[in-house]
Amino acid sequence: MGDRGGAGGSRRRRAGPRPSSQGGGSPAAAEEEVRDVGAGGDAPARAPEKDKDGEADAGSGHRYLRCHRLQDSLFSSDSGFSNYRGILNWCVVMLILSNARLFLENLIKYGILVDPIQVVSLFLKDPYSWPAPCLVIVANVFAVAAFQVEKRLAVGALTEQAGLLLHAVNLATILCFPAAVAFLLESITPVGSVLALAVYTILFLKLFSYRDVNLWCREHRARTKGKTASTGKKADGAAAQRAGAVSYPDNLTYRDLYYFLFAPTLCYELNFPRSPRIRKRFLLRRLFEMLFFTQLQVGLIQQWMVPTIQNSMKPFKDMDYSRIIERLLKLAVPNHLIWLIFFYWFFHSCLNAVAELMQFGDREFYRDWWNSESVTYFWQNWNIPVHKWCLRHFYKPMLRCGYSKWVANTGVFLASAFFHEYLVSIPLRMFRLWAFTGMMAQIPLAWIVSRFLRGNYGNAAVWLSLIIGQPVAVLMYVHDYYVLHHEAPVAGT
Repeated sequence: MGDRGGAGGSRRRRAGPRPSSQGGGSPAAAEEEVRDVGAGGDAPARAPEKDKDGEADAGSGHRYLRCHRLQDSLFSSDSGFSNYRGILNWCVVMLILSNARLFLENLIKYGILVDPIQVVSLFLKDPYSWPAPCLVIVANVFAVAAFQVEKRLAVGALTEQAGLLLHAVNLATILCFPAAVAFLLESITPVGSVLALAVYTILFLKLFSYRDVNLWCREHRARTKGKTASTGKKADGAAAQRAGAVSYPDNLTYRDLYYFLFAPTLCYELNFPRSPRIRKRFLLRRLFEMLFFTQLQVGLIQQWMVPTIQNSMKPFKDMDYSRIIERLLKLAVPNHLIWLIFFYWFFHSCLNAVAELMQFGDREFYRDWWNSESVTYFWQNWNIPVHKWCLRHFYKPMLRCGYSKWVANTGVFLASAFFHEYLVSIPLRMFRLWAFTGMMAQIPLAWIVSRFLRGNYGNAAVWLSLIIGQPVAVLMYVHDYYVLHHEAPVAGT
């Protein structure tokens, strides 16, 4: 058909009036002759043109006769299509609209509940009594004690066994002393207790690492002590040539200790990577984010979470399970949103601001935990400072002692569960082990997700555990705290 169409086209073009050859050919006539020759096949044929869909045209009218080709629908996995940016934008728009409706409903029902003055009362009961800041100041005593023990171990004034005993007593006191103060002192508030205990927990992890690294340096010095004097001199000369490098025991100074205590890391090194300068614009952006997100978190907690939690007490008291589930799902959205804001505020804004001020070079405080396809991957990537500490000072030492990987992983989760419960139960002055149970439940959850769910299904399971798991623990603690501190006194009277 294509050839007949082409020939017909040639005949139609030749049917028109044409000047006689005797009268001489005009340029138009010559051009017409060239077209005729091309259509008749006497000249080399042109390569078939392709339409916008990539199909080749076999003839001049072929493109109008073919409009289909072999292809899959875009949502089919075989299509290879992956650009869902518009759907993602649609999800964001729907999320904003749905939460805007909830926020408007909250304002209509409760009015404006944000009260900055009330925030101060969360930290201080008595304006003339500041127990939490005093606890933080006293923490310097334990840091100096660990430093003095290391100084004496470096010069051989203490044996390793005596140093280990002193460090163990010091570290145990770091955990027990603030816990006793927070539990027994009535003037300290739960929020103040949480902040003080968090400072002491960080100090415990830092001094544990400080002790381990200095011990490793002493062991290395003992192994290399048997070398010849000439070899030692060459090694000392090479070490001295390293720009700004510090070697053991020259690192045992108060300047080095307090740089480590304030640095955004839990793992001690003799020579930290340093950034060349302080970027003022970067620092100002991080400080602005810290201020803005602090206000945003406080406002969302007061306006959104507190009324929802208060309205959840009656269903718990009546054991109305359908209403309990409804309140749980209602609390899940603001709780998860505040948790995400807290993550960005602390791990990006706060830690980067501190690192910029101290010119601390290692800024990997988190990885792409939001792409986690397993529970294990999430816990390895959402809090890098803690993960590095656990890997360096807990997991690998257990492997070197002959324990299996499963036992070492269980030990890491057990330690994490202890500190989670430590930071919640002691400030609330009640021991319910909900945080401990939640952390230990991550072990079977990690096995189930890795065994039965892969890819996007595993990622959805991780997100679901984060969105639903945290509100369950919050409601459990709030309910028990309400019963213990409000209903029990009323029943007693």
